[in-house]
Amino acid sequence: MSIGANVFGADMKPLLITDTILRDAHQSQAATRMRTEDMLPACPILDSIGYWSLECWGGATFDTCMRYLDEDPWERLRTLKKALPNTKLQMLLRGQNILGYRNYSDDVLDRFCKKSIENGIDVVRIFDALNDTRNVQRAMQSVKEYGGLCEPAMSYTISPIHSEQYFIDLALKLEDMGADVICIKDMANLLLPIAAYSLVEKLKKRIKVPIHLHTHNTTGTGDMVYLMAALAGVDIVDTALSPLGNGTAQPATEPLVATLKGSERDTKLDLEKLSEAAKHFRAVADKLIAEKVIDPKVLQVDTNTLIYQVPGGMLSNLISQLKEAKAESKYYDVLNETAEVRREFGYPPLVTPTSQIVGTQAVMNVIAGERYKMVTKESKALLRGEYGQLPGPVDPKVQKKVIGDDEVITCRPADLLKPEFDNLKQEIGDLARSEEDVLSYALFPAVARAFFERRLEKENGISDEILAVIAAAVQGMDDEEPHPLIRNYGKTYLSNADIPAVNPTIRSCGN
Repeated sequence: MSIGANVFGADMKPLLITDTILRDAHQSQAATRMRTEDMLPACPILDSIGYWSLECWGGATFDTCMRYLDEDPWERLRTLKKALPNTKLQMLLRGQNILGYRNYSDDVLDRFCKKSIENGIDVVRIFDALNDTRNVQRAMQSVKEYGGLCEPAMSYTISPIHSEQYFIDLALKLEDMGADVICIKDMANLLLPIAAYSLVEKLKKRIKVPIHLHTHNTTGTGDMVYLMAALAGVDIVDTALSPLGNGTAQPATEPLVATLKGSERDTKLDLEKLSEAAKHFRAVADKLIAEKVIDPKVLQVDTNTLIYQVPGGMLSNLISQLKEAKAESKYYDVLNETAEVRREFGYPPLVTPTSQIVGTQAVMNVIAGERYKMVTKESKALLRGEYGQLPGPVDPKVQKKVIGDDEVITCRPADLLKPEFDNLKQEIGDLARSEEDVLSYALFPAVARAFFERRLEKENGISDEILAVIAAAVQGMDDEEPHPLIRNYGKTYLSNADIPAVNPTIRSCGN
């Protein structure tokens, strides 16, 4: 590989930028807690900057909107579309998992893609945690059918299985399947600068569609990764405005724009406009820090990722699990065990949901003092093939211990699922007012039902103050004793099924 011969060659085009400030930046640093009201004041300036796209939806935003922010994710999307008419809006879709943690039937997936595009999404980035192309095929077809830009992503990782040639072959397959853009999704910041140059250079020689690179700055190498990728000819990169950039988020937008200014890869973005947008989000970040939503640790460089190949978010989860078990001293034991479990499970990339599955199993192995004495249902499902084809061979002894004599699924897992939408629509009934509502319920049944209940209560004058009085009145009651009171996310609701005298719009959340 010779870098010097191709430094900003004459055939290079301006580097295009996708800014993640409205999605991955705050998902990575602030547990996806940015509200729509925090986004809207900055939309006019964001819309004028000239980004290739703004990532604003999908990933964890959907669940968080309903669960923690009391927002309708579909309404957020429609609102942002109106506020950003000149910029492509982008989302992250987990293939057949959609935005949840299991495989959904094709009819639910089709409807979700259709409604996402109808409500304002232009670019759909589609990935599968195992890089099983069968799990992204239907989503790719649906996105293209309904007029979206189809961007399948390769979940980047390092293992004896995941060579450079592995990703070149995967990219060629995705191009054949109809990709409009192909993304290298480096969720753990494992793609180092020299490797990034080499991979991008080879892809640009073999792949006709644009190459989009996504990384984080967890290990402190993200800026160098993007510079080397730019030298190699990458078409688009993901960055995040500086108030929520770097650390576990994407490299900051402004430094990259400044670095490339005057070169053949000049982004043509206006630094003054970027500074104006950053000023707004600096205030938002300060608020999230004050609310202790942002932990200072997410802003720091953590080179453990380079050693153990564990993403920053996964590290935080492992620490939390160990604290709950009062086993913080076992931290490095768990990191080593995570690597071993991953090897035995066939080297799955560590991204949602496989990162949670592998990490939790490693914690249980260490705490139990005997490997696979306790096994999660998710570990069983993974080794049974319910999530798709694992990249490498599974350790046969471990597989036997985990799933026994269960048959391993070899077909596309979703082929075993019957259509679900009509049954889900009937199940949620009148609480769902649109097809979008039914889809919200399909992905997160308990969370969506509770959200719809609260929506109805607010419309009928049941204030938070009244609910707080009800909650205070039942404090101390025995939860095991049957009574007409149920708790949901810190609020207690009366059930009209048991007390007919109360307002009939107050219903049991059934959670």
